Amino acid sequence: MVTDILFYVFAIATLVFGALVVANPFSRNPVTSAMFLVLTIISMAGLFVLLHAFFLAAVQVLVYAGAVMVLFLFVIMLLDLKEEEQRKIKKTGLVAGLVSVGAIVAIFIRSLLASEPSRGLGDPQLEGSTFALGKLLFTDYLLPFEIVSLLLLVAMVGVILLSKKDLK
Repeated sequence: MVTDILFYVFAIATLVFGALVVANPFSRNPVTSAMFLVLTIISMAGLFVLLHAFFLAAVQVLVYAGAVMVLFLFVIMLLDLKEEEQRKIKKTGLVAGLVSVGAIVAIFIRSLLASEPSRGLGDPQLEGSTFALGKLLFTDYLLPFEIVSLLLLVAMVGVILLSKKDLK
């Protein structure tokens, strides 16, 4: 009962903070969006705790909310742009971004519909075992693991490009 309530609290908090990262009505300052990203990561760690994945929750907070967000904030503050110097959003870039997001969502839905929920799952390992997690990450899920690292690189380059002023 309590875990169900906590699940809904953390899930709603994750969705709300995630939306505030992208569409921030409070401020156009990218530091505010980065702080909402930290709150999103922390609420996702709460979801991991509810799943009894304590190691993943700790890694989520230490690596992403700690190291990666410090790096993002360092890049944002290093650029130190004023609001009037920020680049305006171009319509072609917006359309290309929406098409990309639509393609990713379509691929995600297609893969969800094609997958069988219980296929490929062996007997459950000891709860909280990091050995089984490491073996899975570096054998079966090596490609998605590396794709996530590329996504972080693209996100950092995106922060630089979005907050850079147009050179005329």
